[in-house]
Amino acid sequence: MQLDLINSKIGRKNIINNNLAMPDLYKAVGMVGVLFENKYRFLKSQLERYYEVDGRTIERILVNNSDELSNSGYEVMTGERLKLFKKSLLDSSNLNDLEHSSIIKAPSLGVFTFKSFLNIGMLLVDSERARQTRSLILDIVIDVLNKRSGGKTKFINQREEKYLPAALDEFIYRKKFIDAIDLYIVDNNFKYSQLTDKVYKSIFKENSNEYRKILRLSSNDSVRSTLYSEVLRIVSDFENAFAKKLKLAFENKGEKLSLTEAHELFNEFSEKALLLMEASVKDARNKMASRDLAFRDALHEKLANYLKDVPAEDFEKFLGEQSLNLERQLELNKDVFKRLKDR
Repeated sequence: MQLDLINSKIGRKNIINNNLAMPDLYKAVGMVGVLFENKYRFLKSQLERYYEVDGRTIERILVNNSDELSNSGYEVMTGERLKLFKKSLLDSSNLNDLEHSSIIKAPSLGVFTFKSFLNIGMLLVDSERARQTRSLILDIVIDVLNKRSGGKTKFINQREEKYLPAALDEFIYRKKFIDAIDLYIVDNNFKYSQLTDKVYKSIFKENSNEYRKILRLSSNDSVRSTLYSEVLRIVSDFENAFAKKLKLAFENKGEKLSLTEAHELFNEFSEKALLLMEASVKDARNKMASRDLAFRDALHEKLANYLKDVPAEDFEKFLGEQSLNLERQLELNKDVFKRLKDR
């Protein structure tokens, strides 16, 4: 799915938040900025030359997208800070004589960071250079993502430290859920899959087949091995609580429930559970929809209203130096697995 950066504010924000890709993008763009306060800075005239547009075009974009560009680093400098910046600028060799002259006299100066420089390029419509830059941005972001994840974005959820504890808990609660279905519902070949799908649909509005299709999973891939820790936690809570609900219903009835009765019980349970867990479920839906679009190029249409930009800390969490692949986590936690096996 080719991301349309001009029309996707979330897409643009995800690029801006991806600090891991910025060094590669800076090298590829090849536009030399002035280092000031540990950030490369650019003047409007430099953007005009690079994107081959006039100043009015840049000004129009600044007016129409002021909050977005301010958040990505554009600012108007004045006072003592401007004096310091002017000194850095005038000491550089990146400006022509006209720019030097205008800078000396300016009481204020609009200044772009590299991120806001890219942001302008993602908003410019009638610029071939901007179109080429957008294509370059997407190519580099995808390349960095693949390199950082080892080409396995399908299991990128496993590269954060909270995944393994959540997966271990899920294993325990899943067994309780399956045992409860065995013990308290009459035999039926479909009871496990149907009730599991009801859990999924309650939490992220998709059954397992829909989810598999969106993430392009093979028949051998486990749905749960691709879920983020926040989603796994809620799945565990749902299944653990419903297992208790099934047991209570069985005890009250004095015999096993039919599958129809179990469905009715789950519907009642789910409605109450979603009210009690509203904030957690909303957060999980936000993270699942937003991360999957950014990291896996997977759009959950039923969660479209929950889409947000992925914060910079998530790029670091799943792709940065501190992220651990699952094999490394398993090695670090082999004693935990041994204790589980011996339970």
